[in-house]
Amino acid sequence: MNHSCFDHIPKIQYEGPESDNPLAFKYYDASRVIMGKTIEEHLRVAVCYWHTFCWDGSDVFGAGPFNRPWHGPVNDNDAALEKLDAAFTFFEKLGNPYFCFHDVDVMPSAETPGEHVEKFHFIVDAVEKKIAESATGLLWGTANMFSHPRYMAGASTNPDPEVVAFAALQVRECLEATHRLGGAGYVLWGGREGYDTILNTDLKREIAQLGRFLTMVVEHKHRIGFKGDIWIEPKPHEPARHQYDRDVATVYGFLKNCGLEKEVGVNIEPNHATLAGHNFEHEVEMAMALDIFGSIDFNRGDPQNGWDTDQFPNDLRENTMALYYILKGGGFKNGGANFDAKVRRQSREVEDLFYAHIGGMDLLARALENAARLLESEKLISFVNHRYAGWDSGIGADMLSGRASLEDMAANALDTNISPAPRSGRQEYLENIITQAVR
Repeated sequence: MNHSCFDHIPKIQYEGPESDNPLAFKYYDASRVIMGKTIEEHLRVAVCYWHTFCWDGSDVFGAGPFNRPWHGPVNDNDAALEKLDAAFTFFEKLGNPYFCFHDVDVMPSAETPGEHVEKFHFIVDAVEKKIAESATGLLWGTANMFSHPRYMAGASTNPDPEVVAFAALQVRECLEATHRLGGAGYVLWGGREGYDTILNTDLKREIAQLGRFLTMVVEHKHRIGFKGDIWIEPKPHEPARHQYDRDVATVYGFLKNCGLEKEVGVNIEPNHATLAGHNFEHEVEMAMALDIFGSIDFNRGDPQNGWDTDQFPNDLRENTMALYYILKGGGFKNGGANFDAKVRRQSREVEDLFYAHIGGMDLLARALENAARLLESEKLISFVNHRYAGWDSGIGADMLSGRASLEDMAANALDTNISPAPRSGRQEYLENIITQAVR
């Protein structure tokens, strides 16, 4: 059934940049072809279940003001089904091709392991029917192993093996459900995989637990025949003071240490990049350089708040550059553009959910066009290639291939007897190219 709370909302259509209709796309023309693929195929837009349909607007300072029509008792099967109806009605009106969920987002609340499995199976059956009747598929699933008090000291890194066993149950069930529902990936976010004080923490043991747990997840993926990707979502802190998956480079080092760098990639969030002291495009290009790029949770933070505010993206330049590096690296494969973002507490009407997603999708469509224009012009690529051209032949190529030793390099310097002159990096010139491309 369709949820009646959206009856007054029309199906969102593309009307073009001249439209002043707030319930219409101005730039997200799903069927428009850019660089051989439609905008829909490039972006693979997903709506997140947790912020959009579960969050009641609460924060650390106050209770939630939303009181959505589908917010019923959390332990009630009928309430979970009503929320599912609301979600798929929203998807049908918005026209997004994908959604993402945590296990506890969709299911009635449960306490014991047996109750968790029973209630999760109940709702997965209903989700499978909705997907079969809908144009919206599953981009990725994940298990929430951070909200329940049992995980206050971590999930796979918990000092209590019984807690780790419960986490393993959740991941097994959610990974199998993601496989069954046709998901393209599975995400592990270590929100509490870290510590608040090192005084009560055995770092070496916890890192070993985390590595073994991730290895078991990969082993189970192959056991059940899941062809999608496994991704870790980097974040430096919050809620834990220090989290083990700080940023893309840290995750890669951990994967390399566990021998999983060919098995596991990253799901990058801009706001997490900011908290780690990086910018968004750095994390994207780092993931591309290390060959672990997977998917994106598009959102933004607020520099005046300094914490994970999960706002909808609105910085055209920032997202142009992120999509430039995504396109340059070959684009999304199994991943996509998930809006891990929430409307503000004062945006409490159901229309506001549409305004937020329309704005986010329009922004990404504009950024995609800008990124494609930059890539096709080859101005940035040709400059970078020229800057590093010396490594394509001669002593530079010999060093990279292993043919030249440290002695060979030193001898080359003496033979040429030239003091290399500094060359301009032309940062302002390149920044001007970006300014000209962002429209």
